[in-house]
Amino acid sequence: MAKSHESRHTGVPVTERQGEGAPTRRRGAALENAITDAAWDVLVERGYNGFTYEAIAARAGTSKPVLYRRWPQREDLLVATLARHWHPLDIPDTGSLRQDAVALLRTVNAERARTVILMRIQLADYFRETGTTFQDLRSRLHPTDQQPPFATLFDRAVKRGELTDVPRSDRVVNLPFDLVRHDMLMTMGAVPDETIVEIVDTVWLPLLGLSPHATHAGH
Repeated sequence: MAKSHESRHTGVPVTERQGEGAPTRRRGAALENAITDAAWDVLVERGYNGFTYEAIAARAGTSKPVLYRRWPQREDLLVATLARHWHPLDIPDTGSLRQDAVALLRTVNAERARTVILMRIQLADYFRETGTTFQDLRSRLHPTDQQPPFATLFDRAVKRGELTDVPRSDRVVNLPFDLVRHDMLMTMGAVPDETIVEIVDTVWLPLLGLSPHATHAGH
């Protein structure tokens, strides 16, 4: 009886055999999830150059034609794989802009550091081959009508009266996320918590015209 291969992310066998019969037929979402989990493992281990239909089909316990039917181009499969592991962030709503910002950056730090670094390092060859950028790829992973998380925090603060309704540039509004992402890439890892607090208290809030002490409610 053939052993089943387990996805490192789900722990679910992606190839199962029933007695001496043929492999269990997986369909729909179950099959696509098994393939994109296998594709993620291949991408992490081998990078974009090793991200081949042959390697992914072997890891998923399926055939290359199955992959080609769903994703005719390798880029389609890559985007589907990244989208499965790039979950929308939960946006906090604590009633305080400072606490919201710190909580959101901590979530980014915990959930996105490894993925951001992977996309920058393992996908370097993809960016060179396609002539695209990290920003181009991110735009494909995010719904076009989805507001950036810090823009949501900003709008809530205006409605609560914490901020005056004066237009700020997107760069100013999204600065905390950009700075944390920059530190992730420079250090190749998650950033210290004190850095998150410093970004919010000494950079962002003063830039918005707020005193961190006025909204300080503990770390």
